[in-house]
Amino acid sequence: MKVLVTGGAGYIGSVAVDALLAAGHEVAVLDNLYQGHRAAVNPAAAFFEADLKDRAAVDRVMGEVAPDSIMHFAAYTLVGESVENPFKYLGESVGNAVNLISSAVDHGVKRFIFSSTANLFDDPVRIPIAPDERIVPGSPYGESKYFVERILHWAHRTKGLRYACLRYFNASGCTPTKGEDHDPETHLIPLVIQVALGQRASIKIFGDDYPTPDGTCVRDYIHVEDLASAHLLALEALHEREVLHYNLGNGNGFSVKEVVETVREVSGREVTAEIAPRRAGDPATLIADSTRIREELGWQPKYADLRSIVKSAWDWHVAHPEGYAD
Repeated sequence: MKVLVTGGAGYIGSVAVDALLAAGHEVAVLDNLYQGHRAAVNPAAAFFEADLKDRAAVDRVMGEVAPDSIMHFAAYTLVGESVENPFKYLGESVGNAVNLISSAVDHGVKRFIFSSTANLFDDPVRIPIAPDERIVPGSPYGESKYFVERILHWAHRTKGLRYACLRYFNASGCTPTKGEDHDPETHLIPLVIQVALGQRASIKIFGDDYPTPDGTCVRDYIHVEDLASAHLLALEALHEREVLHYNLGNGNGFSVKEVVETVREVSGREVTAEIAPRRAGDPATLIADSTRIREELGWQPKYADLRSIVKSAWDWHVAHPEGYAD
């Protein structure tokens, strides 16, 4: 298949590009390099530096590539920033998705896979969180993702576009060639690794009085390779199915203190951790119920334990201490 990957120069998108190419697909990447890195794009993929806000540019790329499928990773992703600047997310991210989806429909694209989020579920009734859990977005970022899911719903209803919404929990880990290089970095595992590498003095643990075994927040960490494999399975499934909604996580929860201790163990180095006040809006526990995709598509994460995830990230950051800049 011909697959256009938006955000294919980014953390998750670049790993998905590698997986698509390894599976024999023809791949093109559209990225404005706002948070992505040109060096992260597999040289076997065609690359187009363009911005989704530019509908004419999107149409040019769509016309040149003529994809039959799209994987859409490109979006603003910082929860805190979305609270401070909601219209950047509710306006730009959603508007960019409208440009992409409408252009896809106009150019005859048949399948669309959307990078959604667990931030749809800010107040879950049940843990682990199933795909049919009530949707209560936890931020303008989460709301923007839900808006795009609804746009895809109507693109399907009115135009026949088949689509999959894949709700990620905590994307983590690295491959030997692709890693996590954000500016600013906000994800826990790379932040703790930076402390172990001497790149920052300490890591803050926001709250140690939650109703969890060790008092710190528990999250579901899923390796980027496992995310990529879910995308490929969804792509194949859309040949037979028309609409898919899946939650993607290991189904295992690990606390902040467990992450810090695992980095200490893997690195063999000291990691200074400081207890700080809770952050507003942080739920105690978020764990995915990924039963549906396991049963329907046979998806099985390879990285089920925290140590293997952290080890993969540590190896990449040691080899690339300055990220893609080196």
